[in-house]
Amino acid sequence: MRAVCKFGGTSVGSLDRIRAVADIVEERTKKGEQLIVVLSAMAGDTDRLLDMAVQLDAQPNERATDALLSSGECVSTALLAIELTRRGCDAVPLQGWQIGLLTDSAHRRARILDVGASALIARLEAGEIPVITGFQGVDEQLNITTLGRGGSDTSAVALAVAAEADECVIYTDVQGVYTADPRVVERAQPLRTLHYEEMLELSSLGAKVLERRSVEMALKHAVNLRVCSSFVPDDEGTLITAEPADRRMESQFSLPVKNITADVDQAKITLRGVPDRPGLIGEVLGPIGEAGISVDMIVQNIARECTTDITFTVQRTNLERTRSIIETYRDTAWQADSVEYLDSVAKISVIGAGLRDHAGTAAKMFQVLGEAGINIQLVTTSEIYISVSIEERHLEEAQRLLHAAFNLDAIDGEAA
Repeated sequence: MRAVCKFGGTSVGSLDRIRAVADIVEERTKKGEQLIVVLSAMAGDTDRLLDMAVQLDAQPNERATDALLSSGECVSTALLAIELTRRGCDAVPLQGWQIGLLTDSAHRRARILDVGASALIARLEAGEIPVITGFQGVDEQLNITTLGRGGSDTSAVALAVAAEADECVIYTDVQGVYTADPRVVERAQPLRTLHYEEMLELSSLGAKVLERRSVEMALKHAVNLRVCSSFVPDDEGTLITAEPADRRMESQFSLPVKNITADVDQAKITLRGVPDRPGLIGEVLGPIGEAGISVDMIVQNIARECTTDITFTVQRTNLERTRSIIETYRDTAWQADSVEYLDSVAKISVIGAGLRDHAGTAAKMFQVLGEAGINIQLVTTSEIYISVSIEERHLEEAQRLLHAAFNLDAIDGEAA
């Protein structure tokens, strides 16, 4: 058995947590497993380092910032290697550049191009435990690069592909993926299995479990992902794969709705009274996209006298940048009568690969929200999800109502 085990920031957030991670690694290696260990920085370290950089320069040089931010993972990997070595394990701390993790040169958001597979496999065959910094690599000019938030997940999957691992295990502070946020929905249940497509949508629609690029890579290369807790290491967590591993998982795998996901990082913008013409949506969204801002939900309504209203959502963190772009064009190129900005909206989604085979799910969702007096502002759908925009003040109530309406309260996380 060959596996990549990635531990997040809370899992390595203190010396006691480092020792607990060493317990997990040591136990797995005693069972004969070949392990590659990937670590995030200790919880809070990346933000602390970035804050120091911003205190020196509000817009610090990105190449230098990447060199700074990458040091957080160097600390955690060195500490774990020290503890494992003390226990008699042949642990070797390694940075991204030392294993040939090559990226492009897009600092703070680099993409992985290649991994030095042969040297990595040779270390495993020699009985070593590579303890590798996540989140970082090196470009062709030997500049240190970082992969963006959640980049350690992507590092782990890339290493699993390179090493031909049987599984990539993502250890977090929760026991896998749940049917909803257990902090909001008291009866949220653990999901023992998810399809790659479902996890992709979860990652895109607001869940903070896995970084989207890591799931895309796992799907492309058929890497089995498992999400589990480093705090409860005996729990099996959630397996993310293309098909159920056994009959025990089939009942959950085929559910029409398997998860209720909420996202408060939403803002809604409406341009009213824009003269309608072919290509208008492209004119409006083009400059926003060129600024690197992703637009989510989009609705165009034809109003009176050949004018139109355009409504769309962006991440709330991008609202002020979007506002600046809109104010540049609204009176001249777009000739909008008015613009409305709202940052008190949220998105709630129901997700499940079984949606494509079950009619009436959208109607049920809308009915449940309507009966509770929750107004739906925008809607987007795909084969496996339905998302609606609502007022943020209704978000927690909506999660609980939909969780009950789709019988997710009744899922037996242990039996299914």
